Amino acid sequence: MRHATGVESDEVFRVETHGIDTIPDEDRHGSPKDLFWLWFGSNLTFTYVINGALAVAFGLSFWQATAVVVIGGLAFFVVSAAGLSGIRTGTATLVISRAAFGHRGNLPAGVLNWVVSIGYTVVNTVVGTLALEAFLADLGWGSPGDAGRALALLVTLALTFVVAMWGHATVQVAEQWLAYVLAAGFGAFLVFTIPQADFGAPAAAAVPALSAWSWALVVALSSPFSYLPMPADYTRYLPKDTSLRAITWSGALGGFLSSVALGVGGVAAATATDMTDAVAGAESLLPGWFQPLFLVLVLGGSVTNSIITLYSSSLNLQVLGIPWNRAKTIVISAAVTAAGSLAALFHTDFTSSLLSFLSLLIIVFAPWSGVFLADMLLRRCRYDAHALHAGRGGAYWYRAGFSPAGMAALLSGLVFALLTCDSELWTGPLVAPLGGADLTLLGSVVAGLTYWALSRRTRLLTPAV
Repeated sequence: MRHATGVESDEVFRVETHGIDTIPDEDRHGSPKDLFWLWFGSNLTFTYVINGALAVAFGLSFWQATAVVVIGGLAFFVVSAAGLSGIRTGTATLVISRAAFGHRGNLPAGVLNWVVSIGYTVVNTVVGTLALEAFLADLGWGSPGDAGRALALLVTLALTFVVAMWGHATVQVAEQWLAYVLAAGFGAFLVFTIPQADFGAPAAAAVPALSAWSWALVVALSSPFSYLPMPADYTRYLPKDTSLRAITWSGALGGFLSSVALGVGGVAAATATDMTDAVAGAESLLPGWFQPLFLVLVLGGSVTNSIITLYSSSLNLQVLGIPWNRAKTIVISAAVTAAGSLAALFHTDFTSSLLSFLSLLIIVFAPWSGVFLADMLLRRCRYDAHALHAGRGGAYWYRAGFSPAGMAALLSGLVFALLTCDSELWTGPLVAPLGGADLTLLGSVVAGLTYWALSRRTRLLTPAV
């Protein structure tokens, strides 16, 4: 294992000293292959098995659901490309998005993104805790009742928090080495699961309704979309002369391979057994000797994904103005994660409400992503790095801290998403006329095109870098 980066401020197994401040050239290090392992390892999570199973539950056949899974995986090319701005600026994604929305206009999305990061960390922590609890029970080591579950939660939180606390370099190394183990284990899972799949058409209908396709696509694309506020967090240390093409391909292939492989595993499992309880359903397809190891895989995948969301949440709090260094802000995120996990584990209604709430936030993040990506393309990833931090009087202060073009575009996408969203908490008035289709994700296209049209009337700042 590599134990050193050669950069004192970002050393493996030492607390990283940088936060959202611009990474100076002398502290830049790493290569595109680091991004492959980061996105590959962090997406070896059981969530994608569940996503694939849901596509079948919506009425798609094996091959139809697999096509949706592949489309979802291709979205990682967009996620990875969004990290190019981190190389040019040396700072985090939610700092860079100030250029599109203004310093104050950027704050609402920053708050919501922190909520989403913590929400997904809670969900992953709960899944990992339940898997560890079941694993310990199988071995006869677990304490009965709430005590055993609390112990499993403590271990799961500790595994996540320690790595995220150390920071960027440790996160990179941990994701790489955990990926080796998880890839081998989930590879075995696929070998056991895929041969049992039903490759024929679903019994209900060979041609699913438009609503089934749209729901499946929303599920498949929501996971990659949730990463869009964070890719620069992991590219900001790379040297400025790093190949932009290599960065895009490395990160994209990492996320694509792991998400698609596990998604296809979920599709196969759902055509072979009842996946209402996804962990139990998948477990039923495995030989008895492999089932305890499968629970360890579920735990490991939960931890690898939680590590990057918890780490980015600490940078997020700095963007929101918390006047602490990254190592201190992450304590806030960890404490809220622990509280949320306790509530989710011991109050099942909380878990259901949390998942419903997270599914609704795509209404905001689809338009936000469209504006951010459109701004990045228009500027060709060229920003005034000083102005991103300057605040009042800086180039990205605009009008009272708000970008008129960015806020108007965000609002247009938000309205479209609200009108076409179909979730447990909200159903837009256009869903029924559209045949039940959920077009929430197209809010990103509407917002992006609106921003492009409005920005043509103004001169975007594109300084040399």
